[in-house]
Amino acid sequence: MDPVRHDTHAPAVPLAADWLMAVVAAGSATTPEGLAAAADWIAAAVPGTAEQALIAAGRLSPGTASGLHDLDVWYRRDVVLDAPATIRFEGLTAPAEIFLDGVPAATIASMYVPTVIACPAGRHAIAIRFPALNPVLGAAKGPRARWRPMMIQPGTLRLIRTTTLGHMPGWSPEVAVIGPWQDVLVLPETGAARLVSLRLHAQLVGGDGVLDVAVTFDRPVDSAVEVLCAGRSEALHPGDDNAHAGRLLVADVAPWWPNGLGEPAMHGVQLRIGGRIIDEGCVGFRTLAVDRSPDGQGFGLVINGVPVFCRGASWTPPDPAAPGVADPRPLLKLARDAGMTMIRLSGTMGPESLAFHSACDELGLLVWHDLPFANFDYPTEDPAFRALVEAEVQHLLGRLAGSPSLAVVCGGSEMAQQATMLGLKPDQAAMPFFEARLPELVADLAPQAAYVPHTPWGGALPFVTDAGVTHYFGVGAYRRPIEDARRSDVRFASECLAFAAVPSATSLALQGMDPADTARWSSGVPRDAGADWDFEDVRDHYVGTLFGVDPATLRASDPERWLALGRAAPAILMEAVFAEWRRAGSRCRGGLVWLLADMKPGAGWGLIDQLGEPKSTWHALRRAFRPLHLGLTDEGLNGLGVHLVNETRETRAVRLTLASYGEGPHPLARAERDLTLAAGEAISLSSHALFGRFFDVAHAYRFGPRAHGATLARLHDPSTGELLAEASHVLPGCAVAPGEIGLSAKAVHGEAGLALVLVADRFAHAVTVEDPAFRATDEGFCLAPGETRVVPLVRRHGSPAATGGRVTALNSHPVAYEHAA
Repeated sequence: MDPVRHDTHAPAVPLAADWLMAVVAAGSATTPEGLAAAADWIAAAVPGTAEQALIAAGRLSPGTASGLHDLDVWYRRDVVLDAPATIRFEGLTAPAEIFLDGVPAATIASMYVPTVIACPAGRHAIAIRFPALNPVLGAAKGPRARWRPMMIQPGTLRLIRTTTLGHMPGWSPEVAVIGPWQDVLVLPETGAARLVSLRLHAQLVGGDGVLDVAVTFDRPVDSAVEVLCAGRSEALHPGDDNAHAGRLLVADVAPWWPNGLGEPAMHGVQLRIGGRIIDEGCVGFRTLAVDRSPDGQGFGLVINGVPVFCRGASWTPPDPAAPGVADPRPLLKLARDAGMTMIRLSGTMGPESLAFHSACDELGLLVWHDLPFANFDYPTEDPAFRALVEAEVQHLLGRLAGSPSLAVVCGGSEMAQQATMLGLKPDQAAMPFFEARLPELVADLAPQAAYVPHTPWGGALPFVTDAGVTHYFGVGAYRRPIEDARRSDVRFASECLAFAAVPSATSLALQGMDPADTARWSSGVPRDAGADWDFEDVRDHYVGTLFGVDPATLRASDPERWLALGRAAPAILMEAVFAEWRRAGSRCRGGLVWLLADMKPGAGWGLIDQLGEPKSTWHALRRAFRPLHLGLTDEGLNGLGVHLVNETRETRAVRLTLASYGEGPHPLARAERDLTLAAGEAISLSSHALFGRFFDVAHAYRFGPRAHGATLARLHDPSTGELLAEASHVLPGCAVAPGEIGLSAKAVHGEAGLALVLVADRFAHAVTVEDPAFRATDEGFCLAPGETRVVPLVRRHGSPAATGGRVTALNSHPVAYEHAA
């Protein structure tokens, strides 16, 4: 279990300050006494990593390879204890060795298992040695692997329980994650019984909360043990070996809901033993069921009886050199604000801190939690290795007792896929630990979550798209047309839609990224190991398809224009794919984009760039992820499909408008209809039926010259006129050439601060804002002729002084504006 949050009689004291760190030659000192007196010690934060300390000391530039995997790293500090205590190391990267007063005290074999050492009263010297990883990997021996993936190097990483970050060329930055990446705590001996085991299971039964509690202490307690939650209390029943258990009922409890469906209500849990209070954090009451669909091949989550389309992204640590250390809330709040309902912890990125999980609880973000396994054939039949990884699972899931955001636990990423793609048959690639043992552990430790053995998983082959969960890159890396999103019949994409997404012009300048610097620019573009293409090639393919241009020629002749189209293309594709997956009739129940945020400067996979600024793809998904959703799909000779989804728990009255525009200010076809959408209802309408006459809206019949270029759909509140949802369909090659469309922008001050008032005389395609001092809260949308859009501006952190900015669209020349006085 994780340490208690607070105990009035036995508080935990963090050892966060006064640590020193030194880097020495590999093998030059194996004990603290062997360290040279001239060792160069610098201050180091804990939790933290050696690269963080070097950067803080000015010894290493961010983004520069440190070479630390070829060197030994030492941490040290003294501690004065007034009474005997236990020192708990929540997470040390492996391998490592702890010394107490110069004597070996513990050996670390996994960065995911806490370690404790007993310490008498007095002054003591703590030292931690992290031996150079590369020699350890070079010497590691284990059972022969049945398959050998290329993505993670070297292959012996499958034998060492440490992160794969920094070992995936073309994917992650060249970081070396070394050090005490989680807290170091002193647990003083006070004479009071200390909690050593905790199980919380929160359920929603009818409208009532049911909290099952089981605790064990290291010695007998001197009073009855009570559990307190949501204004209720219940005495626990004593059992054998200092164990206590019981059930607390909370009538008519406020349930926990995912983002967009209701409030994610959390309830504090405490233990009371006489006058002593032990704070155990918070729980949420909800139900979770897996919907396999009538054919038994689907995968969807049902929360509190309501089907949830799981939409979100795969997590990346804010600082890849120190995963689990930096504050996760800024990125998670952007995920929440984009309408996401789920965040995935990929097996390639590793577990996260309790702060991450607490924030997901509070923000209503479901968590898909891969355990820290990816791609390799792990030696799980070796007894020692199996015992070690079972201890990891015990810790990683045990600390999340009662966490309502934990929705899916997965054995790991792309192991079954790798085995199958490299030629093994299912019986040759069987992994009993993941397919038989882990389900038992998860059911015991995390009963609030569903279990999936692998991702991808399901169907005739583990990676097929029309059964189970898949990693879908048909639209994307495989350069399939948008229609492939329907043809593939995706049931649930736990990974999808990876593009080299270009940050804003302002952000690129702040990152020092310029495509003219080919080497530096290419370093920021992701690529798969062994491929003769990268993800910029993928993006350029779709730039050519969508806009009818030659990307290579455009990059050479007009790089600014090339970047503008490069920002728009992935955004358009993501909106189109999710319109397909969320429509009535689709069997898809979720899509998690790869990735949430960039880990290095440049055009990475992230929806958010390295500086924490949303990209065009984030804005696109914010439109596509609304609980009240509107989407358009190209149905060819059947016109456009207009898809409305009300995923809220309330009936909504809406006014739908559909209009097609050419070069002029007036629509060539227009329809309006008032509708009532019941809670959870999804409907699909035909543009032909809405227009009530023939209009070649998809330009499929091609009778005569094309009359229009774009069709816009809007949902408004019929009472207030508020814009509730929007979607656009622009024909390939249309509204691309910059021209005069009467676009205007004016900065105004409102109650919420500075905002832009935007108007266009004619259709405006993918409106963007460039401002050195502010970022726009909405971008990439289309403006109808005469439509007014008010876009709030948010000041950039540490932004330079600026008097204004400019607004542009793909089919407009830039328009300057000045900040309001």
